[in-house]
Amino acid sequence: MGVPFIDLAAQQAEIAIEVEPAVLDILRRGAFVGGPAVAAFEQEFAAFLGVAHCVGVGNGTDAVELALRAAGVTPGGEVIMPANTFIATAEAASRIGAIPVPVDVDPDFLLIDPDAVAAAITPRTQAIVPVHLFGQVAPVERLEPIAAAHGLPIVEDAAQSQGAERLGRKAGALGRVSATSFYPGKNLGASGDGGAVLTDDDTLARTLRLMGNHGSIVKYSHEIVGMNSRLDAVHAVTLSAKLRRLPEWNERRREAAARYAVLLSGVPGVRVPQSMPGNCDIWHLYVIRVATGRDRLLAELTAAGIGAGLHYPDPWHLTPAYAHLGYQRGSCPVAEQAATEMLSLPMFPHLSADQQREVADAIRSAAEGW
Repeated sequence: MGVPFIDLAAQQAEIAIEVEPAVLDILRRGAFVGGPAVAAFEQEFAAFLGVAHCVGVGNGTDAVELALRAAGVTPGGEVIMPANTFIATAEAASRIGAIPVPVDVDPDFLLIDPDAVAAAITPRTQAIVPVHLFGQVAPVERLEPIAAAHGLPIVEDAAQSQGAERLGRKAGALGRVSATSFYPGKNLGASGDGGAVLTDDDTLARTLRLMGNHGSIVKYSHEIVGMNSRLDAVHAVTLSAKLRRLPEWNERRREAAARYAVLLSGVPGVRVPQSMPGNCDIWHLYVIRVATGRDRLLAELTAAGIGAGLHYPDPWHLTPAYAHLGYQRGSCPVAEQAATEMLSLPMFPHLSADQQREVADAIRSAAEGW
């Protein structure tokens, strides 16, 4: 028996008949970076989100960095972001030479707390980064008046939210500029690493293309100092095939989330996730909270062959990588407490009801000893 945490092979099998001939064509023509396949996907994904421009880049971390740079973040500037996010959000600011500033999250959905954002703004603040974590969407509409009052851009980290919506608008289309990741495990994943930056701003889009291609749009004409971050053609054809299935796959995830909520109802010490009112979440991860014994439960699930994981065991501001910022435990108490409770269960579009029952049975069995 056993249940994998994610089943990428099932996704690949579903798209193979479309992707394999396209990949062979790319191999024959030698058009590996950029080109028609990338341009086609960029247009398709921009239309899917309802934005004017999609600029494909090498990975999600580059996407956040480029989005911040294009929004005007400079060395020494402060970038406000939630403590409950993958460290890549902070790394993107650090790679510019900016200073990531952690703020706490709300206790119910564990998304960025707008009141904490307002309290963290200083004269050095250059951007606010809401993170649409686990397939949810942060309450950007509450951040907009805060950002406007201080003349700050909102830069969305939408790496885990392809297709999620808030108040009828898609994640990635809510700020001045946004970044997403196409790492294979994402709801919309490439056949390797990849990412994109999204915007409605024509000038920003041109700047992003310059920055990601060595400062050049016309070959050997370098207008600015840029970097090398481009989307590969093989990844683009995979992404185009998956994008056509993404609404259905996201709906399957919603059905699986609803099933988990029923299966885990009443399990002592287990809190199932909820959707923030106004959200249509896409359940990139299904993260329960275990009041006590989270690590013991993880060990028992692993022993039973059930894939489960911790996202994330330590808030980024308390990792050794960011010790130099001087934050102590208690800086962001809600996020810090949640980090001791969160446990991610198997979640993918091809997850079966029988597999979910096996997961729930294992959790109930473990809970009997709590």
